[in-house]
Formats: sequence, structure tokens, C-alpha cells
Amino acid sequence: MKLGVVADDFTGASDIALMISEGGMPTVQYVGIPNRPADPGFSAGVISLKSRTIAARDAVQQSLDACDWLSAQGCEQIIFKFCSTFDSTDDGNIGPVAEALADRLGETSVLVCPAFPENGRTVYQGHLFVHDKLLSESGMQHHPLTPMTDPDIRRVLTRQTSWQIGHVPLSVVDSGAAAIQTATSSQSKTMFIVDAVSDADLITIGQAAANRKLVAGGSGIALGLAENLTASQSRSHWNGCSGKAAVLSGSCSNATRQQVAKYQTKAPFRELAASDIMNGKVEIAEIVDWTMQQDTPPLLFTSADPTIVKEAQRIHGRVESAAAIETLFHKLAAALSEAGVNRIVVAGGETSGAVVSGLKADTLEIGPKIAAGVPALKVSGQPLALALKSGNFGGPDFFSEALEILEQTA
Repeated sequence: MKLGVVADDFTGASDIALMISEGGMPTVQYVGIPNRPADPGFSAGVISLKSRTIAARDAVQQSLDACDWLSAQGCEQIIFKFCSTFDSTDDGNIGPVAEALADRLGETSVLVCPAFPENGRTVYQGHLFVHDKLLSESGMQHHPLTPMTDPDIRRVLTRQTSWQIGHVPLSVVDSGAAAIQTATSSQSKTMFIVDAVSDADLITIGQAAANRKLVAGGSGIALGLAENLTASQSRSHWNGCSGKAAVLSGSCSNATRQQVAKYQTKAPFRELAASDIMNGKVEIAEIVDWTMQQDTPPLLFTSADPTIVKEAQRIHGRVESAAAIETLFHKLAAALSEAGVNRIVVAGGETSGAVVSGLKADTLEIGPKIAAGVPALKVSGQPLALALKSGNFGGPDFFSEALEILEQTA
């Protein structure tokens, strides 16, 4: 392997795996840290962790372990992949993990860029935008676990790390890779937030990062990195799965709630209310039986309005509510698979982690693109196709489009 990725959640891992694969590098996604050597047929390996919202010290240790495994496979460069909306709290985990990885790899400066223009995430003057809105006005300020109320990524990162925080403005990026390299050649420990508003900017940043051992960012940061390490190679053949399917949604992002509303007009659905989950009123066996009786793939969701989510958190506790919902999706995914469901579309990073864990997936094969940042996936060794979608990704018809692509052969 030449390129390794430490991803802090499952949807982010598949997101960047698609980007690298489309860049011409045969790529595999691992669920957790493998206990075996890498398959020599892959040039890039993406390790999916579930470390975004755990204690910072645990996130650091898991990330270092993943980095060590990737380095042992020969990776020349490591990408620390986090969400393009910089999902974190003032305690971390982006800053602490980036700092620890840099120390492990011997880097004294790190390029940090969450931009993903294809999905409307851009960085300008150190501020993160989602389409035409500042991050703090995009809906992310209502996230139940990592509410983002400060759009200035420099300030956010300053609160998370002991390293200095620098800034590479768009004017320097426009001047080319050499200008970025000059601007980030500090010998003191510094993380540089790099502006990017277009794919061309990300390619330039990738060129500037060619000889770095560590780069940090959203999946867009990989756009210019694959070309540094290998010539383009053909994509592998994709064989989808036909048969029973289901859509599981645990995200309460604006985009997902729109997708939920649209899919409700064409398919059967069940809302799994947080209060019912907490009070033990949701029976998995009954839901699975109902699902298998439907002719159209049904929707099972907890994607409520943020005010409803906050009220449930107030009554039951934020951590307790989130854990109960993840446990439900973990058990539900396992039961659906056992019953014969072989296409599952999932919305939400935490939900995706719970589903993949419930399916006991070990390795995920990267398939065709469903939407920006979302590939079709196959669970190695199983007749099971997945789509793992970050909350804010995809258009209004994403669920229908994903189900169709998961069934195709290409």
C-alpha cells in the first residue's frame, strides 16, 4: 500500500474511499483495524473508526493504532479524514488526533482542509461554508452530538490543540503548489487551515502535499493526492444485489429530513421515536416481520426535527439517547440481514457505524458512485450491498437512487 486513511466514522471512510478509487488507486475499506496484512492488490487502504464522538484519549489511541498498521503495510502518506463540516466539540477530537498523528509520523506542520466543493463545503478566510451559509447557520448548529456554532475553523482548532494555528489564504493557493509549500514551511508545530473553494484548489493543495507524511481534511483533500502516488488504473467490476431492501435513517440533518419526507411519498415507513426506544416499546422482531411483508423497500427512521431530538435528550440524557438509538440500529441491521434483506441504505454517520457493526462486516469493496461522497459498497464474502450516507449528503431522491444502483451490475 502507498496511501493510508484513518477515518473517524464509517460514512466518511466510504466517502474518501470513493474519491481515491476514482483517482485511479485500487482501494479497500476496512471496518476497524485489520488483524492481518493488507491484500497486495490494493494501493490504498481506508480504516473506518468510530472515533468522532468518543473520549479524545480513546480517539487518539485508536487513530495511532490505525496509523501504525497502515505504516506497517508500507503507506507513504497518511490522511486523517474527518467530516467536511468539521464535526467536533471544543475538547476534540480533530485537534488531539491530528496532533498525535503528526507526532507519530514526525511532522512539524500539517495541512488541514475540510473543503468538499462538490457537496457545497468551502473554506474561505479560514471560515467554513455550507453552500452559501456559514457553518454556524447551516443547520449544523443543531447537531445533537457535535453542534457547530463557530464557522471560524482557526478558532475551533485553537480550542482543541496545543499546536499553533496558521492560515493559508486563497490568494496563496491561487499562486500554486510551490507558494503553499513556502507558506507552510514553519519549523514550529503548526496546523495550517488552507482555503479552498473549488476542485482546482484541492488539486493544487494535493500537489503541495506530495511529500508530506500526514494531511488532514475532508474527503476532498484526497482529490489531488492519488495522482502523486500512482498512475490511473481501471475500476473493478461491480455486481449489485437484488432482493429485499430497506432504508435506515438516524440523521436529523436538514438534507436527510428532506430525503425522508420525499421517500415517504412513495414507500411504506415507520418512525422509531426516541421516547419509544428509550421506554422499550420498539420490538425488533415485529419491525423485521413488517419489513419483509412490504413490496417496496420500507423506510425505518428516527430522523426527527431537532427540537424533538433536544426534548428527548432533555428527558433521557444526550449520551443515553444516542446510545439507545445506535443499539437499536445495530440489532435491527443484524436481524434484517438474517431475515434475507441484502440491500440496506443508511443515513447518518453514527447510524452507519451501528449498522456496519451489527452486520459484522470486516472489509467493504468500493463500487460505483451514488452521489457526491457516497459510493455503493459490498460486504466482502456476503451477498449484501450497502450505501452509507453522511447526513447532509445526497439530493432529495437519494434513497430511491441508492436502492437502484445497489441492485445494478456495472
